[in-house]
Amino acid sequence: MPLFQDTSGSFDALYAAFSWEVPEYFNMAAEVCDRHAHLSDSVALYQENEAGDKASFSFAEVYRMANQLAHVLQDLGVQRGDRVAIVLSQRIETALTHVAAHKLGAVSLPLSVLFGPDALLYRLQDSGARVLVTTAEIAAKVELLRAQLPQLEQVLVCDNAAAAPDGAVDFWNALKQAPTDFNTVQTRAEDAALLIYTSGTTGPPKGALIAHRGLLGNLPGFELSLNFFPQPDDVFYTPADWAWTGGLLDGLLPSWYYAKPIVGFECGKFDPVRVLQLLQDYKVTTGFFPPTALKMLRAVADIPQRFDLHLRAMMSAGETVGEELYHWARETFGIEINEMCGQTEHNYMIGNCSAIMPVRPGSMGKAYPGHRVEVMDEDGQLLAPGKHGEFVAHRDDAVHFLGYWQRPEATAAKYSGDWFRTGDVGYRDEDGYLWFTGRADDVISSAGYRIGPGEIEDCLLRHPAVLQAAVIGVPDPEGLRGDIVQACLVLRPGITPSDKLRGDIQALVKRNLAAYEYPRSIVFVDELPMTTTGKIRRNVLRETAAAALKKEQ
Repeated sequence: MPLFQDTSGSFDALYAAFSWEVPEYFNMAAEVCDRHAHLSDSVALYQENEAGDKASFSFAEVYRMANQLAHVLQDLGVQRGDRVAIVLSQRIETALTHVAAHKLGAVSLPLSVLFGPDALLYRLQDSGARVLVTTAEIAAKVELLRAQLPQLEQVLVCDNAAAAPDGAVDFWNALKQAPTDFNTVQTRAEDAALLIYTSGTTGPPKGALIAHRGLLGNLPGFELSLNFFPQPDDVFYTPADWAWTGGLLDGLLPSWYYAKPIVGFECGKFDPVRVLQLLQDYKVTTGFFPPTALKMLRAVADIPQRFDLHLRAMMSAGETVGEELYHWARETFGIEINEMCGQTEHNYMIGNCSAIMPVRPGSMGKAYPGHRVEVMDEDGQLLAPGKHGEFVAHRDDAVHFLGYWQRPEATAAKYSGDWFRTGDVGYRDEDGYLWFTGRADDVISSAGYRIGPGEIEDCLLRHPAVLQAAVIGVPDPEGLRGDIVQACLVLRPGITPSDKLRGDIQALVKRNLAAYEYPRSIVFVDELPMTTTGKIRRNVLRETAAAALKKEQ
């Protein structure tokens, strides 16, 4: 049942009337899967891959297969609280593993297929994952790391089992031998369900622990950002990776909570024409598209004439949408983009709902019902409208995370009293709209990804030519990604800068971390600006980069 059934009121009235009703016991698997076990004629997932292979799965089929997988995981020794890692793209096995883990009271750990060995090793080690579900290709890479992963007891392979490492379990063969009934364990709403790694400003990424109630916390924003989702014929699609909050908690899980189908497309790079074809073929009505994806769609000519689309609502987040994209979407699709703002730790906190509120292009919107968002200064004082400061969200919120995995100090550092510091800077206008103007920390927003400099800098220092490294975000000269990663490097004595050296350094990051993290720009410098305590002054580097860009223009 939707939270908001009366669509005739104002946004402010909905906000004032809303209050959380979080039950003591709540389980994500029971809500997105078990409740829909009888829906044998309702599609849960339309699946397609780059080669054009297609499949669809009903909610009844998902229920049976998730039960089978829960038995398989249980037989492998998975217990409450254990971490089950998932390195898969948008495919049925990804969704089944999340549901099956939650049925057991275990914690699912989504990881991107774009991760290289260093990124995978760190997250698998840090989380202490006991089981990994992935492809044969990735399993072979992980096998080379197994000596450093003593807690990883078993790997399930979803495809090409003949090419899997010795000892790996054939995912589908194991399912066929398992019973189709399973009693989902009872979990408290406060119990952990998801562990999603975020990029920090310094040091390695941190695992944000999300409670089962986190799904409930996402629902007000999900419904309103999609103009009162669900409607009878709604079909959802997002190009956002299901390994991230944007694909998982802004797409897959809430769609299934409402028993609505989602399109899963397993592909490599974003192909705007192919995506438009998907939207047409599956009669997609709603979706989440980061601004980078929208900019790539905008490059396709004559969309209304070439494609028969059924879009009625679209949400966007990850970067600022801006007026140009907003007006283009209204002209091209006949819809107003609902910009939203959220973080893994505190998702879906701010946004728009064009069905009941005027959208102000460039604004993130207002705090969604159930979420308290204010603007705070450096001294911890809440600010009046028009005053610039950091956006903070109150921790008394169903969507708020449980804390960083095994990092109580890092968790405590994010708060000022009961207010969670988001790191986003801006102001509230007189009408309550919130406007983003920048970041208070060094997190880089690029193509919808939030990228921390610490992990990249550590990787760069492994190159034999690099003596010192600092990573910042600079505007994308192509205008597609918001910011791009720029590496400012001090080379070892005797090393001469060259294009070949740039390419080698870029390949190092691509190979060991992820393709979206590699420095698209590399600047060689004689020295890095430092504080008296030896910290890199990234603000100085950003000012230098901005001045250089202005000079070029």
